[in-house]
Amino acid sequence: MVSPKSDSPVAADQDRRTRLLAAAAVTLGGLSPVLTPLGELFAAGGHRLYLVGGSVRDAVLGRLGTDLDFTTDARPEQVQELLRGWADHLWDTGGLAFGTVSAAKGDQQLEITTFRSDSYDRVSRNPEVTFGDTLEGDLVRRDFTVNAMAVRIAGDGSMEFADPLDGMTALLAGVLDTPAAPEDSFDDDPLRMLRAARFVSQLGFTVAPRVRTAMTAMAGAIDRITAERVRTELDKLICGAHPIDGIDLMCETGLAERVLPEVPAMKLEIDEHHQHKDVYWHSLTVLRQAVDLEEGDPDPVLRWAALLHDIGKPETKRNEPGGGVSFHHHEVVGAKLVRRRMKALKYPKQFTEEVARLVYLHLRFHGYGKGQWTDSAVRRYVTDADDLLPRLHKLVRADCTTRNKRRAAALQATYDELERRIAALREQEDLARVRPDLDGNAIMELLDLAPGPDVGKAWRFLKELRLDRGPLDRDEAEAALVAWWKGQKA
Repeated sequence: MVSPKSDSPVAADQDRRTRLLAAAAVTLGGLSPVLTPLGELFAAGGHRLYLVGGSVRDAVLGRLGTDLDFTTDARPEQVQELLRGWADHLWDTGGLAFGTVSAAKGDQQLEITTFRSDSYDRVSRNPEVTFGDTLEGDLVRRDFTVNAMAVRIAGDGSMEFADPLDGMTALLAGVLDTPAAPEDSFDDDPLRMLRAARFVSQLGFTVAPRVRTAMTAMAGAIDRITAERVRTELDKLICGAHPIDGIDLMCETGLAERVLPEVPAMKLEIDEHHQHKDVYWHSLTVLRQAVDLEEGDPDPVLRWAALLHDIGKPETKRNEPGGGVSFHHHEVVGAKLVRRRMKALKYPKQFTEEVARLVYLHLRFHGYGKGQWTDSAVRRYVTDADDLLPRLHKLVRADCTTRNKRRAAALQATYDELERRIAALREQEDLARVRPDLDGNAIMELLDLAPGPDVGKAWRFLKELRLDRGPLDRDEAEAALVAWWKGQKA
């Protein structure tokens, strides 16, 4: 047999495969203090143990975390017995009925699931759990071939790579494909369609043509999935390294129409008489630029606000005389739409309010002009943003997508100036806690009031006065309050 030339695509592919597997072996070798004794426990009990799924995929890609997934021929009760006394913690999070035992050893979180060969009723997502007897039967039921690779953890500490569905080839190509026909896979579990978009975002992969076709034809099946599970996948997607690709796949296949319809709705038609910026791609660009401004871990609040900041535009679009287009008050409408969508997806209330407030405030800066704001306006900007101010800074900067370099530089310079003014005011006063110069007790004593609505009105007057004029000494505050109260009584 003639060997392929060293510079041929086949040789290059084989070389990359060898290097990735070698690197994965080194990575897993670093976990031998956990993997070796765990393999010994199962071997001594007469059972097989495999590292499987995303853990193998991530080991090959050099991104393995502290969560390790295993599969075994041992039944759940046997797994519990094997781990008892060895694991630092052992618990049942409701997965025992599905064959999963959860444990912790050192810094590693372990999930060990008995071989499964589930069947689905194709009405709900819940499978009829059936335990299997073979690794191949377990792997073929998994969502994508890149998640259907395994590593045998033997009792002597050795490890053997198993890839009966050729997931490694798909991984090398950066392609997501299903072990079985995608129509059958998605009919069994429609959430897998959303997981495809999530993996596109996290891994930078593409989907196989047949997977894209099935996703498009079966997008409506996602309605069988609960809002909570959809939300989990969306959060993982938007916090991925390539969220734009994942979101665009959702929109192109029709999935977004079912779970996040406000995003594809931003694909507004542009006619020859009334021109406007492509709101959909502008929003994806803002998301990308917001990601570039992050410091450290992904910020889901900032990312959601960047993606959704203009979702109020479709409802507020107006064609103006002369060929212009306006979107008056789209930030107000957008904030309402954010609350409605996130409530439907069962997001926590505080998270929803943070995203909605950023959407509501994202246009405020554009009233700054060339620095015409008074100190009072700057105080209000800071106060209204409150603890979201750092995120608002990033969102406003990311919202500049003009191709006019001079205009883009001018906008960034203007925002630099606003931040300098905020910093200067902070040196003079505590902008983080803009409160009235008199508290409720002082108000009641000065105006001879009992607790009630009038005290609240007086407090709000002093708060507004504080925002307008900055810190006042006590005599000034009392004089202003007394004069205001006389006017109220009159």
